[in-house]
Amino acid sequence: QVQLVESGGGLVQAGGSLRLSCAVSRRTFSSYAMGWFRQAPGKEREFVAAISWSGGSTFVADSVKGRFTISRDNAKNTVYLQMYSLKPEDTAVYYCAARPVYPEYSGTYYLSPNEYNYWGQGTQVTVSS
Repeated sequence: QVQLVESGGGLVQAGGSLRLSCAVSRRTFSSYAMGWFRQAPGKEREFVAAISWSGGSTFVADSVKGRFTISRDNAKNTVYLQMYSLKPEDTAVYYCAARPVYPEYSGTYYLSPNEYNYWGQGTQVTVSS
């Protein structure tokens, strides 16, 4: 069983920063590609950022490019989403997701929520104007 626990959400003013963390309860964390998604009230779940198993490949959505970065620390079984210059439209519940991958796909990231097998419970991010 793989468990993902997000933390770091909260209330911040526009222009502020937050760092989200997602701890994965699995010793083979490095075998998982990871992603961050978000869902605002009344909207569908939206891709935010993804990172490969190796950590060498990352991708972020156009809506957050230049403001958000994704990273991982395989020694700590944790993936991070650093968010700068937050905007009110970034307000949402943020979810991390994990997908087990074979070694030959260590450099691959995934963009669709359907490509992930495990999800955290989410952490609320609220950006006030």
